[in-house]
Amino acid sequence: MSRTVELTVLSAENLQMNKKPVRGNTFVTVHSDASSDGGAVTKVDSEGGSYPSWNEKVVVNVPLHARFITVEVRSKTSSSSSLTGSNSVGVARIPVSDFIGGYVPENQLHFLSYRLWDGNVRRNGVINISVRVKVPERSSCSSNSMPFAAVTGVPVAGNGSTGVVTGIPALWLNYQRNV
Repeated sequence: MSRTVELTVLSAENLQMNKKPVRGNTFVTVHSDASSDGGAVTKVDSEGGSYPSWNEKVVVNVPLHARFITVEVRSKTSSSSSLTGSNSVGVARIPVSDFIGGYVPENQLHFLSYRLWDGNVRRNGVINISVRVKVPERSSCSSNSMPFAAVTGVPVAGNGSTGVVTGIPALWLNYQRNV
């Protein structure tokens, strides 16, 4: 089983190769650490130089047991017409826990920036992305699939109000003991 993750590769900043600014022809590969497929690739940005902009959405299937998504910026070599002839500019390993789990709904859009590291483990720019975990239609909550009356909780007042409380504050428990 896997989750579908929509990752929009927005831009990168301050890219260098051999301590010199990148001249262009950069693209990004995205894949999961636990996935057997090849991942996704963006189009080549030939004009941005050290500050490329892709603004391209890629879809990646991330297995449930995956811990990282790897985003790698690569520079196409001038002698090659395909994307196979390229050099790595920088890599970022993005923890899946940054956008899955916790208190944020899965369908929430996250704007994130990560440090890129080159092959010599030196800082090499920043990549800006947005991430959204696609929720299957059958499990999404909408007003049509989940009636309002299904909400459970403690009534706020006994006077027929429709409000509910979903938790009891800790101070309320102390108040009850003192009364």
